[in-house]
Amino acid sequence: MKTTFFTFTFIASFLVISIAQPEVSPWSNISGIRIDGELMELNTSVGLVGPDWSTQHRTAKERARYQYRREQRTQFSGVEIDSLFWDQSVEDLGGGAANVRIQFRCEKDTQLMGAFFFLSLPYDQYKSGQVQVLNPEPSNIESAIIPDPHVILRGHARGILIKSEARQLEIEINEATEIFVVKDTLNQHKSLDVYFAFMTGQLHKGTSTNKSFHIQTSGSVDRSPIELALDINNLGRPFTGFGGNFRLQNPTTDPPVIDYCLKNMEVRWGRVEMPWRFWHPDEETDPLKNARKNGLHSRVEAAMKMAQRLHQMGMPVILSDWSAPDWAIIGERTFGPQPGDLRGNPLDSSKLDKIYQSIGDYIAYAKKKYKFEFVMFSFNESDLGIYVRQTGAEHAQFIKGLGAHLQKRGLSTKLLLGDTADARGWPFVQAALNDSETHPFIRAVSFHSWRGYTDENLKKWAIAAEKMNVPLLVGEGSMDAGAWRYPDIFSEYTYAMEEINLYVRILKICQPESILQWQLTADYSPLKGGGVFGNNDLPLQPTQRYWNFKQLANVPPGLFALPVVTNKQNVVATALGNGQNNKYVIHLVNNGPTRQAVISGLPEDINWMKVFVTNEQSQNSERRRVRVRNGVAQFMAETNSFITLHSVEGSTNFSGGF
Repeated sequence: MKTTFFTFTFIASFLVISIAQPEVSPWSNISGIRIDGELMELNTSVGLVGPDWSTQHRTAKERARYQYRREQRTQFSGVEIDSLFWDQSVEDLGGGAANVRIQFRCEKDTQLMGAFFFLSLPYDQYKSGQVQVLNPEPSNIESAIIPDPHVILRGHARGILIKSEARQLEIEINEATEIFVVKDTLNQHKSLDVYFAFMTGQLHKGTSTNKSFHIQTSGSVDRSPIELALDINNLGRPFTGFGGNFRLQNPTTDPPVIDYCLKNMEVRWGRVEMPWRFWHPDEETDPLKNARKNGLHSRVEAAMKMAQRLHQMGMPVILSDWSAPDWAIIGERTFGPQPGDLRGNPLDSSKLDKIYQSIGDYIAYAKKKYKFEFVMFSFNESDLGIYVRQTGAEHAQFIKGLGAHLQKRGLSTKLLLGDTADARGWPFVQAALNDSETHPFIRAVSFHSWRGYTDENLKKWAIAAEKMNVPLLVGEGSMDAGAWRYPDIFSEYTYAMEEINLYVRILKICQPESILQWQLTADYSPLKGGGVFGNNDLPLQPTQRYWNFKQLANVPPGLFALPVVTNKQNVVATALGNGQNNKYVIHLVNNGPTRQAVISGLPEDINWMKVFVTNEQSQNSERRRVRVRNGVAQFMAETNSFITLHSVEGSTNFSGGF
């Protein structure tokens, strides 16, 4: 084998090869391959580079049109960026290896630096190592591509080898390809970027190429103990329990999914739709009189009965509206993007009094007819326009207007502040936060966790709730708003693990009163089969996501957030407790290998803890109880698992365990 190489500082690598799993996102990106639970990062993407290296477009969530499906050990992704198309398959070969096949085609004449398959490797894991191209071949690459100033190695070759003390990555390509290695140390997340060219320069309509990449990873696995330190003397905000959204959209498949979740899971909050367009479609018609005379529209009746059912189970129920009747909005009603990237429609400010009356009538009718009252009202994601659009100032004004109207009518329903489309939406609530006249009408602050869930953004929501001295809610919990388009992803363990990682982070950073899952219906269903997403091959049955939710939801009432710190970057942990009833719950997600975990700081009068585990093989399964001595508990944290520990009431009499 012929090689040419560039050396940073050579250090012989320590290799461990064992069972592996590639982790693939629907938009084609491969985060890495797991070896004994340890992620050997790849961070792949496909995309393009502009003519002078100044612009790049790489695939990421919501940055392209894409599709996803799985067939046994192979995951397929189709990506479209403008007139460029990538069809990718990733086959799990085991032993730290995967085969990536990509067909690239161009459907329009395009001038680019090139279309590429990218890797973005953590610089700190490879900086003291060696990189070399394998089987180089002659090329006119110098005239084809202007070099980026940060390129440290380039060649026309059939592979590349990158190794360091802790990691080794070897990629073999089916044909010689232009390869660039770029050291990117300017960004916050420093990386070693590798570019594999599909086509470069002038791309002509109808041209295509196929590339096959055999990827072999290996590396050391960190099996040193996880250390968790709990602070039971610093009580935070209360967590009252897990919740769910129950917006009815699938008359056939929604009911069995809802029944299963409500029967088998501890659900303590509910959010339902107000089908306002069907409640009051005609401006001149009195909706209360019409309902008494002619009955309710089927959509309205179903939504009210759903809310009544949740209320009768003891839940506070939030009422949210997705779209307004035509008379209440400005412009022609729209459910998609408009010119200028605007969505939705603003309310007609000249009709606000009638709007308040119409919404108040809905709440009053539910109270009289169905014997319950909604705890809060919101427009769904009005910062984005899904599908009523408001500015922050309009949101504040609406809270004051509707709040005063409901109060005058003797209705206890208050307003939800925010209910924004994602965690980046905190500027939207600032106007109401700074207007003290809104405060009497606000019952809670809410955001949706679809995107933007950085630590910094999550902290902003915690601060907003603290400033208002009201609960914080995650009105819609999950992290991929487009996942309904490629529902195979809901059965992937990677999706389940990413979602529960997010929830545990939110509980730790934000201390919300509840996370309301989107949804506990057939839409984004935690169950599969039974006709859900057209899957009639299986009976209705839970996925790993369902077991994660059930485990997260199974906590005693009356608990408060507690600080907990860990010594591992790939472990996420949060804790809940109450010294008065001596009940404590610790949630942790082990994103690494099986290893010992040590929890310190537990009350010394607790002697035992129950352990529950959810992963690919375990379904909220109870493990052997863990002995607590002098406030310290030790147990084995299973690989790639969501693990929950509960203090055991009356545990001093328990004689089992280690």
